[in-house]
Amino acid sequence: MKLGLVTYNLGKDWDVPTLIKHCAAAGFEGVELRSTHAHKVESTLSKAERAEVRKRFEDSPVELYGLGTAFDYHRPDPAELKKHIEGTKEYVLLAADVGAMGVKVRPNGMPKEVDEAKTFEQIGTSYREVARFGADHGIQLWMEVHGRDTADPRRMKRIIDIADHPNARVCWNCNLRSKADGGEIDESGSIAWGLDPLMDKIGEVHIHDLYDPYPYRELFGKLLGAGFSQYTGVESPGSPDAARILKFYRALWSKMILSA
Repeated sequence: MKLGLVTYNLGKDWDVPTLIKHCAAAGFEGVELRSTHAHKVESTLSKAERAEVRKRFEDSPVELYGLGTAFDYHRPDPAELKKHIEGTKEYVLLAADVGAMGVKVRPNGMPKEVDEAKTFEQIGTSYREVARFGADHGIQLWMEVHGRDTADPRRMKRIIDIADHPNARVCWNCNLRSKADGGEIDESGSIAWGLDPLMDKIGEVHIHDLYDPYPYRELFGKLLGAGFSQYTGVESPGSPDAARILKFYRALWSKMILSA
């Protein structure tokens, strides 16, 4: 199991050379680059620019393991849905060019005006389409357990079952909400009820501040027990002292993994 940085908050203002420098200094093995941030690794890059990004990471001890996007498939408007599907495919091609392993997508809710079963079917079939496209280009797809109405693992399981494709994988999100509130933690403080049915589909994990009241030891123990060997990516809040925060995070993460 590896430690990575998700640049949604921490590192969002760093360019690629700065990201590599700070991640290497802190012992982070990889990064998931969030689109629209200062690194500017976007689908608009030329072939030469993509090759330069790839070389920078390949010449460093830090892996560019993922591209984090905000594409989703719950939108009732067919034109908007198509835009998100085609946008995902563009980032799959970008990932292949820059040497990334996968692309992160998400649902972001359930439209109130649409029957729930219809929305699940739309998200699932759309996800199957982009997962197939990703497989054709050697890129994994990771759907984040995300959104006010879609962060419930039971709903994600329905989506993944409808997608029904080996490349349609899940990004577990370490959501602090309770099971009763549509989140991950049950009344006993466990996440097993939601994580276990999805375990064989987990392709990436987003982790947050390790002092949060989230059962991280249970999570890490289950991931290690399942032979999970991909990234737990840090998605903690930003800080003006981000480079130093990364070093503390690495130390605490390593201790927790050893004791999981």
